[in-house]
This record gives sequence, structure tokens and C-alpha cells, in this order.
Amino acid sequence: MRFAFAASLLALATAAPAAQPAAPAINVETLKDITRTLSDDSFQGRAPATPAEDKTVAFISDRFAKAGLKPGNKGGWYQDVPLVELTPTPGFAIGITGGKAPVNLAYKTDHMTWSYQVAPKINVANSDVVFVGYGINAPERGWNDYAGLNVRGKTVLILVNDPDWKTQTLDGPFGGRAMTYYGRWDYKYAEAARQGAAAALIIHDTEPAAYGFNVVVSSNVGSQLGFDEPGNHMDQSKAVGWITNDGARQIFASAGQDFDKLVASAGQKGFKGVPFTGLKANFSFDQAIRRQKSKNVVGIIPGKTRPDEYILYSAHWDHLGICEPVAGDNICNGAVDNASGIAALTALAEAYRAAGQPERSVIFLAVTAEESGLLGSEYYAANPIYPLAQTVGGVNIDSLNVIGKAKDVVVVGPGKSELEDYLKRAATTEGRVLVPEPTPEKGFYYRSDHFSFARLGVPMIYFESGDDLVNGGTARGKALAEDYITNRYHGPKDEYDPNWDWSGAVSDLKLFYAIGRELADSDKWPNWYPDAEFRAIRDKSRAGK
Repeated sequence: MRFAFAASLLALATAAPAAQPAAPAINVETLKDITRTLSDDSFQGRAPATPAEDKTVAFISDRFAKAGLKPGNKGGWYQDVPLVELTPTPGFAIGITGGKAPVNLAYKTDHMTWSYQVAPKINVANSDVVFVGYGINAPERGWNDYAGLNVRGKTVLILVNDPDWKTQTLDGPFGGRAMTYYGRWDYKYAEAARQGAAAALIIHDTEPAAYGFNVVVSSNVGSQLGFDEPGNHMDQSKAVGWITNDGARQIFASAGQDFDKLVASAGQKGFKGVPFTGLKANFSFDQAIRRQKSKNVVGIIPGKTRPDEYILYSAHWDHLGICEPVAGDNICNGAVDNASGIAALTALAEAYRAAGQPERSVIFLAVTAEESGLLGSEYYAANPIYPLAQTVGGVNIDSLNVIGKAKDVVVVGPGKSELEDYLKRAATTEGRVLVPEPTPEKGFYYRSDHFSFARLGVPMIYFESGDDLVNGGTARGKALAEDYITNRYHGPKDEYDPNWDWSGAVSDLKLFYAIGRELADSDKWPNWYPDAEFRAIRDKSRAGK
């Protein structure tokens, strides 16, 4: 348990409890109806910038209106998010020559590669191959995997997660078992681009990645989305992607390198990247380019006495659309992830309407393109309709619990903000307990939309039901969670099931409501804890509001 998290719970044990909002009546039929509708095959998996988007956002805005929300963007429901869609021609192989034996990595079987550059032709030719360990440049931690290397125009091979991810405690140069942002794939691609690499390929490993290679394929096959910006992202690497562990071992063997030995050395401070002398990477692909605006859906309940102070609820409406087929089914419906989150936003809006107008304004934000890298929330945070300095804090909802009520609540990324105090009070009222994040190595804190706001200073909390189910305990909870990740997550089997148990979702929604309502009816401004990485950003934002 991180010290800040433990200290916050100790302080709460001795502090006088604040009055909790009355528990709302959560409409389970709303949860069922919206989740079932948005995950129906007719919505084609809700991919942004496809014909399914218009149907999706129209449905959401209609349900927001029926729940009592007002249009949240100057009288309109939508915020345009300018995107560019890149669709690579599939089937290309990555060839590695110049070593002991040629290596040919097949598309989808051995690699999944694409480009952020907005160009009709991507060509990586005779590119030197370099192993750069975990691909991290963190001067504040005294760590630089690129030290002494010139990787401009070269292909870099990168390990997933942080160097100390195998540590079972939370002690280490990168937080031990808990993943930092340096462990995320998007950081690794960005750093490789800053170093001038022509291509950046992450070596997949199921445990530190937190998902199998099948998820890599289903999440990245087909079109890729990015912001439509001046410069066409030509400052990015020509190509980025993943290769399988077996494929990486073939490359290392061809270079005469011991894979396991080099991976072990990459986890030690002072590691130096290793050029694979003589090895050359070659591959190319065409890509179609389409520019189109996607939409965030924004609803609001105006505040009664402090309408220019805002509480934020967020959830993403998008999923993967048409994806890699499983047993003939190629629609990634995204029922749990995250039609259920949009259902939660609507049910919360209904609960607010029933309880009466809050003192502060409450924003309900359904964002686009989370699955493409948090693009919708990042765009709102960079172009806020309501100033971030006036945004008190918020709650992000990414997938509801549909397996039954849990006794525990997991804070994702604990020890960061005073919103945990609010959650603790709400959980106690609900008869539940807060527990440390059981899999901090998976880096969930950096994988959902709250992060877009947190990195710009807005206190946001993201939590979920734990594994200790009222019916079946921890053993059943873990088994069901693992089954979802293995068989349904980011695949066609994430479909609505009429037999789901919604009691856990209702219990969680009471917590979502209690936190937001307490904030909405108070004059307090919760902050990040003093040692949180976002504290200085928030203090500066509030000082200059």
C-alpha cells in the first residue's frame, strides 16, 4: 500500500464524518435498456467516424434529454473532435535481414503495425535494428535507455511496462509493481519519435502487458484514429506496433543475442541499449486517409447558487466497431466496455433530477475515441467548454460491474487525491471497504479518460468493484474477472447478457452519485495530495483562474 493512500485512510479514521447525500434510487431498467441498445449489432460496435457514430450520439443525446439534462455546449449537445482516419493495407510482413538467418514476421500472427503519419505510403527500408530496453528517458529518475545511442532512422525494439514490474512491492525506481506512465505503449512510441526512430516495435508479453496478443490484434486491426492537426504528424515515427515474444526471440537469435539475458539486464539501472549490428528491417504499406469530425456528447445540470463551478462525470461511448472475427462474429459490441458506462451516466442524471437542483453545475460528458488513445477526453481537456480551473473535480466511469455486489472497492491509482476521502465516506455508508489496487502493474490509471483531466490538474477519481463478491467471495470474483479479460475484453463476445446481476452496478452507482453530489452541494475544492504528480499543475491553474 502506498504511504499516501495509507495516510489518507488513517486521517479519515480520526476525522469527523461529513454528512452523506441521501442514497439515490438507481433505475436498473435504464441501465439494462441503454446497455442493451448501444451494444446491439445494429450499432456496429460504435466505432468513431463511421456511420454508426451518428446513430450512437443521437441516441445518447436523446436519453440525456429525457433524463433531464440540458445541452452542454452553448445550446447544443455536441463538441466536434477533428480526427483523421488512417487505414493501412493489411497483410504486409516485416522482414529482418543481415543476421544469422532471415526473419519474416507475418501480419497479425507475428506483428501488428500501423502508422500515425498522415501519408499515403509508409516505407521503412534498410533500417538498422536496436534494442533499447524499456525505451525510457526519465532524467528525474536517473534513467535513460537511449543514452549514447543514435537511433535516428532506425527500428527500435522495446519492452512493455516498467523495468521493475516484476517487483512484488511498490518500492523501486518506477514504483515497483505499480506501472508508471513510462510503462505505457503510448509513452514508448512518443519517446521513440522524439529520439528520431523510423519504427518502434514493442515486444509483447502477456503478464506485463495485461492482455494477450489477441487483444493487440483486435484493438489495432483496421483503421487507426488520431487528431487532425497541422503537420500531419510527420514528427512521429513512420511505423509503430507490436511483435510477439516468439518473433522477438527470432530477431535476437538472428543477431546472435541472448534474449533472456538482455531482457534481464534491461531491468537494471545503467543499462545501455544494444545495436544489433548488421540487422536491417524492411517493410512498407499503403494507407487510405480520411478526415472526419467525431463528437463528444455534453449534457449539464446548471447549478443553483454557483453555476460557474463544475462537477464532471465522464464515460466513453466508443468501442472497436468491426473487428477480428471470433466464431464468425466480427462486431465488437462493447457492452460492458463501455455501453454500461453511458448507461451509468444517464441513470446518474435521472438520480440528480429526482434529488433536485445542485448548488454547483454538474457536467455529463460522453467522450469519443477512448479506444484510440483517450482522444475525445484529451480534446475536451485541451479545449474545455467549461474552464478546467473552475472544474472542482470528477468521476470517470469505464465499465460497470455486472457480476454481483462486491464487499470491496478498488481505487485505481491510489494515494493521489483528496477525492479518496469522499469515496471512503461513501463506501462506509454503503457498508463497503476500500482495498489497494490488486494489479497495479497493469497501469489502469493511465488507460481511461480521467487521465486526460488529471494530467492537466483536475482532481479525478476512477474506481471499481473489487473481487470479493457477496455471492462467492474472492475466488468467484477473480475467476469471473479473468474470464472477461481472456474471452470477452476487446472482442466480439463482450455482448449484453439478460442474466447479468446488476446489484454490483447499483452499489457502485450509489458511490458515484455520493461523491459528485457531496461536491456539487458544497463549497470545498479538493486537491491532489502534496506528493501527487498533478498537484503543482492544479495549484497553478487555481491561482490563475
